[in-house]
This record gives sequence, structure tokens and C-alpha cells, in this order.
Amino acid sequence: MLKKVVAAALLCLSNYTVFSQKVSYQVSFPNIVHHEAKIDVTVTGAGQKDLVYRMSRSSPGRYATHEFGKNVYDVKAFDRSGKVVKVSRLDGDVYQVPNSDGFVKVQYTLYANHPDGTYAGIDPSSIQLNAPASFMWIKGLEKAPVEIKFDLPSDKKWTIATQLRPSENQNIFTAPDLQYFMDSPVKIGSLVIKEWDLANPDKKNYRFRLALEATGSDSLISSFAGKIKKVTQETQQVYGEFPAFDYGQYTFLASINPYVKGDGMEHRNSTMIAMPTTFTGSDNLLGVFSHEFFHAWNVERIRPKSLEPFNYEKSNMSFELWFAEGFTQYYGELILERAGFRSLKDYCGTLSSLINTKENTSGAKRVSPVDASNLAIFVDAGVAVDKTNYPNYYTSYYPYGGSIALALDLELRSRGLSLDEFMKAVWLKLGKPEQAYVVSDLENVLASVTKDKTFASNFFEKYVNGFQSFNYTPLLQKAGLSLQKQFEDQAWLGDYRFDEGNSLKVTTNTRFDTPLYEAGLDIDDQIVKLDGKPVNTRASLETILASHKPGEEVVIEFTHRGESKTAIVKLTGNPKLVVRLNEELSLPVTDEMKNFRKSWLDSKIK
Repeated sequence: MLKKVVAAALLCLSNYTVFSQKVSYQVSFPNIVHHEAKIDVTVTGAGQKDLVYRMSRSSPGRYATHEFGKNVYDVKAFDRSGKVVKVSRLDGDVYQVPNSDGFVKVQYTLYANHPDGTYAGIDPSSIQLNAPASFMWIKGLEKAPVEIKFDLPSDKKWTIATQLRPSENQNIFTAPDLQYFMDSPVKIGSLVIKEWDLANPDKKNYRFRLALEATGSDSLISSFAGKIKKVTQETQQVYGEFPAFDYGQYTFLASINPYVKGDGMEHRNSTMIAMPTTFTGSDNLLGVFSHEFFHAWNVERIRPKSLEPFNYEKSNMSFELWFAEGFTQYYGELILERAGFRSLKDYCGTLSSLINTKENTSGAKRVSPVDASNLAIFVDAGVAVDKTNYPNYYTSYYPYGGSIALALDLELRSRGLSLDEFMKAVWLKLGKPEQAYVVSDLENVLASVTKDKTFASNFFEKYVNGFQSFNYTPLLQKAGLSLQKQFEDQAWLGDYRFDEGNSLKVTTNTRFDTPLYEAGLDIDDQIVKLDGKPVNTRASLETILASHKPGEEVVIEFTHRGESKTAIVKLTGNPKLVVRLNEELSLPVTDEMKNFRKSWLDSKIK
């Protein structure tokens, strides 16, 4: 009994400690013209003898390592009386501060001049803060509630937009813990706010907000917001309902102007979108909005176990990005087609791209979608200066996963089902209860939806855990779509980039399944002659190739590090595939095909 009493007392003490702890941020911009912020981080109720502050090295929505600590300097610490306290630097982005009475204030300068969804930007025109790139945090206080106050320039009439919980003070926001705080980007500036309300089948309403930094008339921005509204409605139909957005709201934080860096980053109740272009309200701007909103289900709540809890101190390897990002890639464009923002011919171009990714990239012929997902820690906006051989063993899990989604959708539709039904089942089984999943959980849901465990097992073995070729042709034909080789009779060396000059310099790795690779040429080699004819431009190369047929062998002369070489190259046919409407080819389009198309590609909004 005594042990139980002591244990209960310790539990109460532990809970009291957690509830009494608080982390408060105060952000001001005294040197905004030079892209700097002054940030104070005050801890109260901390019980540790020493507090360890650190900057993050990774960010939600990104999977590689990012050294955010490089833009933090002038780190100082103060006690309750304002007396300076010694700061010990334990690592490049880790600082230790002594704690005498539970109160410590650390102050530092943040430099930010890369406004996108991953990093941060501070400028007299606007402010864009991704939390991991901006804010130190304290190890051991991850469960403590967070408050943040922004002291904005007095000459600015700016708006603050974020998924953080608002307070009575329009410049103060809160988060329940570190995870939510770090997942909450902040956009500050002369923002145009457009809002709309939509209901779930249970009649619960949610508010959607577009917080846009762009130059455009109110009517143009209102029209654009209306398009995004239709995207949100169409996406709801896939899953049958919206998620239970925290605080009843979802926010599109968007900067569409020439001064930001291109990016789109998903968060639990918001997305940060940056598009370096002039705002026109065009349908072509909607792709990133559609993709990021789909993430509100897929990856934010249908959550890979490998990303839970998210580790801010290192890269986060995941086996499931082919699904989390790839299936989102597929639906991002499918939803725009269903919503009427893409023509059927345009969508055939999207399908062509996905199929070429699966069938004609070297990585997809050598590496499974699961293994491609694992490589995100190296390729997801990670920075390196040395050359890699990615063209020969890596295919992006975005289109690669999208090609698997297309394959599964077509397979299911041939069985009288659909990928929508599968996604809804995944949502109800794993997403809505927020039960983190592994790859085998998705296979089990597929077996349940199809009532065919063998089909599910074979599909995952061949196309998810394996990299077998998929036969799209007969399934596309069910929709009156034909898959063809686009340049079947044209001689081909491979799809490469070249520098033109006295010769033609290969500027990319040659791929293992192409004629140039087989002939022994690689990056930085310079093609001098083909079939005895000088080559110094892409046009001259294409002219020579046009005089030959696939299967012919010709002499290629090139230099490698100054050494002249000669080889025999066997030309092949260009393997590029294209999806075309049967109507364009004067092929039949039956009522059955029309119904298949309608079920797949038409709007689901009732």
C-alpha cells in the first residue's frame, strides 16, 4: 500500500511539474531591413539543473537533414533578475544554460532570407517563419505548453496567420506542446484573407481560410479562393469527411510573388505554400494547393509509424513515402481533373508522366517504392556538393508512388471497386483513430477492401516491395485510353542534357539502360563525332540520329578527360510512352468505356 501511495504522490508531482512548466517566445524585428529577428525564449517552472537549448536539424514535411542552427547567433542567457548567465556551446546548434530557480531567458538573433516552406524569410515586405528553422527549443520540456508573442514593426498594419491557437491578443498564440508548435508555420504581412465554411456529413462545420500574400484585385483573389474551395469539396468526397481540424479551422498560408522560393509544406491544420511567380489566379497555380490539402488526411493523420514522433534532431527515414507522398501526388492531379480545372487531354499528359516514371526510369527498374522512400533522407532538399549516381538507382517516390496509385486504381476499378474506396478504408481504419501504420497495415486494408488476400499480397510483393513492370495498357483501354510508344521508329541515344560548344558535353550521368551508357560514355565526356559527322549542338545530334533506325550500330568519337576515344554505339528506339484518347486515334469509345471514365474522372460532389 505504501508503495502505491508513494507512486501516486510521485505521479502527482510529475504532473504538477509538467503543468507548471511553460515555454514563452517573444519575437521582434529591430533589424528587419537586414533580415534579422530578435527572439527571447523564456522558461518557467523548469526542474532541471541545466537546460539544454537547441535548434532543429529536420522539419515536418521534410525528411533530410537541414542545419537550421547556422543562422542563429548572438546567443545570450539571463536569470530572473536580468543578470547575464553563462552559455556553454555543446555543439554547433546546442547550448547549455544553468538553471538556479526554474527561470531562464535565452535571447538570440535569427537571420532569415529564404522564404519558403522549409526555411524562413524576414523582410520589410513580409515575414515567413517555419518553426524548426526559427525557434530554439529545450530538451526535456517537449510536453510543456508554448506561448508566442510577436512584436511587429509599428509602421506596419500587418496580419498574422497561423494554425496556432489564437488568444484575445491578436499578436499572441499558443500551442499545447512542442510537437504542435514546431508543426505550425507563421505568415505575417499584408495578407488578403478569404474564408469559407463547409460541413461534414455529421453537420459539424469547419472554417477554411486562404491567407494570401499576392498582388491582385479583390475579385481575382475571391475567384481564386472559390477554386480552392472546390478543391476542398472534391477532396472531402474521397474520404467521405473532413478531418476533425484542431480549433475548427484549416488555413492555406500562401505567398505567390516573385520574391519567395518555390515550396509547399503540409501541416496538421495548415499548409505553407510559396510560388515564385506573378499571381494571375490561373488554374495552373492549383496543383500545390490540391496536393497539400490532401495531406491533411494522408500523412498528417494517416501517419507512418516511422515518422512518429517526429525527430527534430536528425533525418527521419520512412518506408511509406511512396504512399504518403506518392498517392497524394496522384490524387492532387486527379482532384483537379474531377473539379474541372484540367482538360481530359491535359490529364492524359499527367498519366503519361506517371507511367513513364514507372516503366522508363532506371530507379524504378532497380529499386522498390519502399526502398525509394528510404532514400528521402538524402534527396529531400538535402544539400551536398559531391556528385551522386541517383539517375541510375533512384526514382522520386512522388511520381513513383503516383504510378503505383494509378496502377492500383485501375486494378480496383476493373474489379468494380476504386482507389477512393481503399483510401476511405485506410482513413477509417488508421487515419481517423490516428493509429500510426507500417506498410503491412496498408496491405491488410487492401485485402479487406477487395476480400482477396492473395491479390493484396501479390500486388504488394510485385509493385510495392518489388519493382516489377506493370501492364497499364489493357486497364487504360477500359477507359478508352490508348498507351503507345511516342517515338517508336526514332533512333535514340538516351534523354540527356548537353553543353554545346566545339563538341557536345554530357552534363548528366548516363543511364544504365541507354545506348550511351552501354557504349562507355559518362558525365563530362564530350561527343566529337557520330557516324563520322561533327557534333557540337543538340540539333546536329538529332539530325544525325534522324538518318538512322533503331538497331543500327554507328561509330561514336568522344573525349574523356582530354583523351580521344572511339566506341561502337547500338541505337535503340525511344521508349517514351504516351497516353492518348481513343477519339484522337479514331478508335472506338464504347458506352462501357464512357462509364468507366465517368466513374473515375468526373466530379464526386453531389
